[in-house]
Order: sequence, then structure tokens, then C-alpha cells
Amino acid sequence: MVPEFSRSARAVEIWAALHSLGRSGLEDLINRTCGHARKLADGLAELGFDILNDVVLNQVVAALPDADGWSGRLSDDVQKSGDAWFGPTHWNGREAIRFSVSSWKTTESDTKTTLDAVKAARSRLVMG
Repeated sequence: MVPEFSRSARAVEIWAALHSLGRSGLEDLINRTCGHARKLADGLAELGFDILNDVVLNQVVAALPDADGWSGRLSDDVQKSGDAWFGPTHWNGREAIRFSVSSWKTTESDTKTTLDAVKAARSRLVMG
């Protein structure tokens, strides 16, 4: 909240990022997280997932074709492994999983680890 407690101080995070990273640093951060999201989407597609959204920012929504009741089990299994965190969701009436690549610490290795964890969990759980 702002000092008057009349409205949220929503710009503080933006100010802090700009102050610490500068304009070019913030641009690089955004480009990197969006690039990791695109690589994640490409990898999920190679694993047989349908990518349900246009991956233009840092969000990826993916679904298994012809599978029901899988998204919560898959996300729980990967979370328990400690390799990645993502959650189940629904997109236009389809069961799906949603990834948000938002950490400045995310690397290409993290993207590969996430894809490997999804592939292993899918095999363990015998899904679609």
C-alpha cells in the first residue's frame, strides 16, 4: 500500500527491477524468460503434448491429447521430485498444465531438467 493506504503500490516491483537492472537488464531478463518458455513449449510438443496457447511471453499451457484426470497427478509427481513446479489448470474446457517461467535464475539446464522430469513422470504414471 502507498503511505496513505488508499491504493496498492503496484509500481514498486517495476521501479525496483528498473532501478537494479536498468532498462537493458530488464529487457534481457524478459527476453531470457520468454526464450526459456518457447524452448519448454517446443520440448513439450516433442513429448506429444498439445501447446494450447501462443507462447509469446513466459507462459506455456500444454495438454495431453485424449487423456483425462492426468494433470494433477503429473504435476504432483514432478513437484515431489523437486525438479520443477507447475500446476494443473483448464484451458478452453481442456485439462492442462501451466508453466510460468519467471525467475531470473532460470537456465537452459533448468528447462531440460523440467522436460526430463515431465517425461519421467508421464512414463511412471502411464498417461496418454
